[in-house]
Amino acid sequence: MRVNNFQWKIGGEAGYGIMSSGAMFSQLMLRAGLYVFDYPEYPSLIRGGNNTYLVRASNEKIYSQLWPVNLLVALNQETVELYKETLSSDAAIIYNTDNTKLDRSKFKPMIELCPIPLDTIAEKEGGNKIMRNTVAIGASLALLDSDFTLLREVINSAFLSKKDGQKIAETNIKAAQAGYDYIKKNFREVFNYKLEKQENPGRMVMTGNEAVTLGAIRAGCKFFASYPMTPASSILHSMAQQARNYNMVVRHAEDEIAAINMVCGAGYTGVRAMTATAGGGFSLMVEALGMAGMMELPIVIVEAMRPGPSTGMPTWTSQGDLKFVLSASQDEFPRIIMAPGDVEECFYSTQKAFNLAEKYQTPVLVITDKYLAESRKWVEKLDIKETRIQRGEIVTFDQLVKIGDYKRYLDTKTGVSPRSLPGTPSGEYIANSDEHNEKGFSDEGSEMRIKMMDKRWRKMETAKNEIPEPVLIGEKKADFTLIGWGSTKGSILDAMKLLAEKGIKTNYLQIFYINPFPSKKVSEIISKARKTVLIENNQSAQLASLIKEKTGQDINYELLKYDGRPFYPEEIFNSIKEIK
Repeated sequence: MRVNNFQWKIGGEAGYGIMSSGAMFSQLMLRAGLYVFDYPEYPSLIRGGNNTYLVRASNEKIYSQLWPVNLLVALNQETVELYKETLSSDAAIIYNTDNTKLDRSKFKPMIELCPIPLDTIAEKEGGNKIMRNTVAIGASLALLDSDFTLLREVINSAFLSKKDGQKIAETNIKAAQAGYDYIKKNFREVFNYKLEKQENPGRMVMTGNEAVTLGAIRAGCKFFASYPMTPASSILHSMAQQARNYNMVVRHAEDEIAAINMVCGAGYTGVRAMTATAGGGFSLMVEALGMAGMMELPIVIVEAMRPGPSTGMPTWTSQGDLKFVLSASQDEFPRIIMAPGDVEECFYSTQKAFNLAEKYQTPVLVITDKYLAESRKWVEKLDIKETRIQRGEIVTFDQLVKIGDYKRYLDTKTGVSPRSLPGTPSGEYIANSDEHNEKGFSDEGSEMRIKMMDKRWRKMETAKNEIPEPVLIGEKKADFTLIGWGSTKGSILDAMKLLAEKGIKTNYLQIFYINPFPSKKVSEIISKARKTVLIENNQSAQLASLIKEKTGQDINYELLKYDGRPFYPEEIFNSIKEIK
């Protein structure tokens, strides 16, 4: 009997409430006091296609999904056919007998089949078969031999605040109770997995996009403009929901070009401003990104990657935009690029991004992907005091009077020039997208071009002194040093646990700051490693080539995945075992 350590998956056609029921089951596990990680998958279709929501729960800290499913809830026949090969040898399938027929002989002997007329029960108890998902959650809880009270609390929490919430909650509770009772009455076999409630320490579950939103609000973002594009769309939705609460202006722009131009205008006025998009939307933004670089505007851009090129696979994940964001827009200008690896890092790095943008007067990009943006992970209490707002070199009227001849783009040792905000007397200047002199007037002379280019690039050398170096996580003397960036972090950490159980020592080098790149430290770590393994969600090992460019170091092995799906810890585990 495995207690408080299992993986649950629900699947069905779009419109069956897969996302809402998955989120509810995830909340149920959280209330039971467990660590939770969940991950939704859905095709880019308005209607139809198979949607799934996977929830992993454990007594121990977990960071990603695993491959085997212990309890599959199939709301239609297609779900069983698609995912029966992912079942553990002792799994159970709760399936809907109103639309699904299963042949016992086609499943492993230890797999338990739990037929239940979900549509019929939903119509009888809830008045509509659309509540089949709620019935299924009740059935799942019964199979896990847990107390129904826990689910009643979650349903009340989800619905009581809504219009007619009491009635909706009561209907859902009735439907869930019917599913719970059906399993208890008809299935006497002991399922190998059990849920036992323990003390809840007050954890939350949160997506990367939600964490980015909270980080931006905490950082004092007052203007946000965006055009919806999966997987960044929910940042716009969340910012809009909180606009009045935090005195923000949030604009649903007509397109991505308009969004970044609005953000550039806001940044020019001294307002902390941000936009968010996916790779396709960022493609449209790159001309304005270059303008922000030339005008030295402090803006923040969130780029949530998905597979391409062109429209690609809109609802799946990828890490294929690394080189793109490094060199987007024509010619060269400084930009800071951060790649958070988990929900907490999304929160803290977004706050840091606003400080860096203003301190170095340059665009800062936070790059995530669909997997990190939309999966949810347990989070302990976030430290809202961690990042202090730093506005950088903003000059006051008194300072401008002392300066006398104000030069907005003054050539300085750090590359950072004194910035005046519009309306400040004696602080007028030209914000020019052409090459310009120190006052902002257009200047195409060779000497001035070199002077301004060198001044702007000097910011990156200055920033290197502030940006923390990467650290190794894990064994000091490891058989393998695993190298990754962004969302591969969780799967790598879970894979390291599996490898440790087999006596294979590993450590993990996470590249958080992509630009400026921590060349010296990365080179030092790689040169001391016994064997290095790169783990990356793209086809051409973009981080490996960047490491080679910046350090001259080669990576021993590359583990690449580019099918739109995230890494599973077992894939990493098996690859390392094979190498060894």
